[in-house]
Amino acid sequence: MSKVRIFSQSIPNLPWQPRPENDRHDAPVWRYSENPVIGRNPLPGVARIFNSAAAPWGDGFIAVFRGEQINGIPHVYMGKSPDGIHWEIDPEKVPFTDETGKPFLPPYAYDPRLVKVEDTYYIMWCQDFYGASIGMAMTRDFRTFTRLENPFIPFNRNAVLFPRKVNGNYLLLSRPSDSGHTPFGDIWLSQSPDMKFWGMHRHVMSPGRNWWESVKIGSGAAPIETSEGWLLFYHGVSSTCNGFVYSFGAAVLDLDEPSRVKYRCENFLLTPEEWYEERGFVPNVCFPCAALADADTGRIAIYYGAADTYLGLAFTEIDPLMDYIRAHSVVSENDTEPGLR
Repeated sequence: MSKVRIFSQSIPNLPWQPRPENDRHDAPVWRYSENPVIGRNPLPGVARIFNSAAAPWGDGFIAVFRGEQINGIPHVYMGKSPDGIHWEIDPEKVPFTDETGKPFLPPYAYDPRLVKVEDTYYIMWCQDFYGASIGMAMTRDFRTFTRLENPFIPFNRNAVLFPRKVNGNYLLLSRPSDSGHTPFGDIWLSQSPDMKFWGMHRHVMSPGRNWWESVKIGSGAAPIETSEGWLLFYHGVSSTCNGFVYSFGAAVLDLDEPSRVKYRCENFLLTPEEWYEERGFVPNVCFPCAALADADTGRIAIYYGAADTYLGLAFTEIDPLMDYIRAHSVVSENDTEPGLR
């Protein structure tokens, strides 16, 4: 039994591989030995799948994928898996519709997240809304996908819902940005009573003083509710003489007031080191988009995009991970304040 409790469902068939005995990484996070789990040219007309999210579904798992088409335009695809590792991917784009059932595909869609809140699954992605912004849709059966109102005007990216309401409201993390991939980006929290009107915006975190996250940060996987707070895996970007490097780290947010940061690990958990992370369409990228947590064992499986080309899988356990975050936590006044000025 873990010391730190995870408040989520039991996932007895969670993808899992024990930490190799010869793993000498400082952080208690390790890669799946058979990475990448999805490689190049996975479908006709699709060159790459990466930056994707998965969730338990039935006896197995379901996922929404960022599928980069051979014309360069990204769209959301869906897949199913019995074990969370081997995927059968639908060759057709996810058939988003409006509220009347009329087809309503975004011009492009990328970096989807997938979160279940109560009896509904929500998909969030980045799309064109007269500039890069956030698209959202809901489904209960993964056959019909109804678009919702766009929560924000441009420019915004990296949106992910919390898996339950807090104080009666839905919570959404996002990263307001500019029109390009320039150094700009803090994580913000917004609230909604109905998934239509969003407000009560609160600042959560800015880029850190640590080199690996000094340029910009963005929310990654849906926060995991634990007895210590909301565990958030997020990406951080550093600038080098050869371009940006994307790593990922972790923070713990207050359960009742998630704009307050309790712990923030000064070290990255995973940074590009393997060939599939260092070499690809965009080199040197580890980009988390989903984390599945088993309440019974404390095991966590993290799905992350690698080099904008591959889908990777990593593992951790809640007790050593939380011990590591606390032991290496450095928080600023901006982190611990309520995010309202």
